[in-house]
Order: sequence, then C-alpha cells, then structure tokens
Amino acid sequence: MVLIRDIVQQALATGYLSIAAENQLRQLLKAKYDAEDFNAFMTLQQAAISGRVRQESRQLYQFKTLVADSS
Repeated sequence: MVLIRDIVQQALATGYLSIAAENQLRQLLKAKYDAEDFNAFMTLQQAAISGRVRQESRQLYQFKTLVADSS
C-alpha cells in the first residue's frame, strides 16, 4: 500500500508532483492517516508554495489560460 509520505518523498526528490500523484493523495487523504503522513503532506504543501515542487496541474492550468488569452 502506498502511503502519503511515499508520494511526498518522491515529489520532494524530483521537484515535481504529477496529476496522478495529486489524485492519489486526494484518495489517501480521505482515509485515516497517521501524524507522520500528515506532517509529510504539510511539508509538501510548503514545498509547493515556495516553488521547490512544481505541480503538473498548475502548469496545465497556466498553459490553458495562456492559450485561451491569446485566442
């Protein structure tokens, strides 16, 4: 079973959070998780805010917005 901390560790190592990983996190956050997973998720949030981890979903949104604005 994949844990929240596993996904976070991968994202921190690569500096990138894929849409698939985001969806997996959403599913895992619906279930019970321990303090270590919660702390890992908070670390990921801080990394995303500071720009240390890029989110595929945000990049896709920004690209779509840019394309729509130039049309």
